[in-house]
Amino acid sequence: MKFFIDTANLDQIREAQDLGILDGVTTNPSLMAKEGIQGEQNILGHYVTICNIVTGDVSAEVISTDFEGMIREGEKLAGLHPRIVVKVPVTREGIKAIRHFSGLNIRTNCTLIFSVGQALLAAKAGATYVSPFIGRLDDISVDGVGLVRQIVEMYQYYQFDTQVIGASIRHSMHILQCAEAGADVVTCPLQSILGLLDHPLTTAGLQKFLSDYKKLNG
Repeated sequence: MKFFIDTANLDQIREAQDLGILDGVTTNPSLMAKEGIQGEQNILGHYVTICNIVTGDVSAEVISTDFEGMIREGEKLAGLHPRIVVKVPVTREGIKAIRHFSGLNIRTNCTLIFSVGQALLAAKAGATYVSPFIGRLDDISVDGVGLVRQIVEMYQYYQFDTQVIGASIRHSMHILQCAEAGADVVTCPLQSILGLLDHPLTTAGLQKFLSDYKKLNG
């Protein structure tokens, strides 16, 4: 399973890259705004900076809601760097845009997936990735990880090449559940990734080793 970090924060991206397990980055307008990045040129430049840090795919989201606008933005984003994947919402216009991009060999990430039907249409249109939002479904008492499992099983049955990204990850357990469900990728905050390292027995065991070493060696 691949690990993407869901942020536009360069320090967090570098820290995740330094761990040696980072496979890519996903971003969106909200994450850009959180970092105080404003203006088209600054945003485009920030995408290039991220691409120069990581060695994997970087999802950059269009903000237009109409087909022509999505195409215009998506082609500009794809031209920034070979690692860019154009992130497109699963709307009627978005599906049309994904089909268009697929014909141009521009890779896409179909986002805001909340149903199997949406994932099916995205795969039929040629999406490289789909991003079911686990946390937001859990918020309304719907099994988000269960949706990931259903999409994975459907793609395997019909032999779609589209990869499933477990998105809207809220905690480390979501990552493990996505792994069990067969997700190709999880995209999550750095803290959720680091949380996989935490275990009280590891902490206690290390303290015991160090304490015993100190007793033996003064």
